[in-house]
Amino acid sequence: MLRVRDSMTRDVFTLGPEASAAEAWALCNDHNIRHVPVVEEDRLVGLVSDRDLRDVRGGGGDRESDTPRWVRLGDMMTRNIVTIHPLDTIEHAAREIYDRKIGCLPVVAEGELVGIITSADMMRTLIELVGARGRGSWVEVEVPNEPGMLADVTDVVRDRKVNIAGIFLGPADRETNRVVVLRLETGNPAGTVRALEDGGYRVTTVESSAEPTLEEA
Repeated sequence: MLRVRDSMTRDVFTLGPEASAAEAWALCNDHNIRHVPVVEEDRLVGLVSDRDLRDVRGGGGDRESDTPRWVRLGDMMTRNIVTIHPLDTIEHAAREIYDRKIGCLPVVAEGELVGIITSADMMRTLIELVGARGRGSWVEVEVPNEPGMLADVTDVVRDRKVNIAGIFLGPADRETNRVVVLRLETGNPAGTVRALEDGGYRVTTVESSAEPTLEEA
């Protein structure tokens, strides 16, 4: 099972509560980050986001006034922070970020900050999980909503000697059928689609992320 420690960023840029908003702004710009944990004696005491920093900018409209004024992070940081443990599941982290409408979760173990997992980290993990990098195809198959149907569909793909990069099940919103979505490691799934249809399955959608080749013709 995928854990937070597998996707979190370990090298976290932090500042202390006495640092200024201008320092945090520079840190965000220099390292292309959006969140700065505030630590004191290796303990997480707060969090500042780029949105927080924009709220304390000057008001002249020129570049200099766009730099945040000198404000202590300790006076502006969010103190009641939702954190997560490195051994928590990615599913739990994703649910927390989505339900709470937040951009990140500091990762804390034994009271110390050990990493941070952001919404961008979650998107990267999703891309990796679905095998969406490089050549591939999505094939959507409608099957009877009965036990064993998923195994039967994957057997058809196996017989075509095509690798499966990911499998997703659509909600069983109908009593008799449900949708199986396959991510296949081929740019041309034509042969696999024909085999599925010959097996009595209804293929509803086919999309490829590369130009077709002859290997599946």
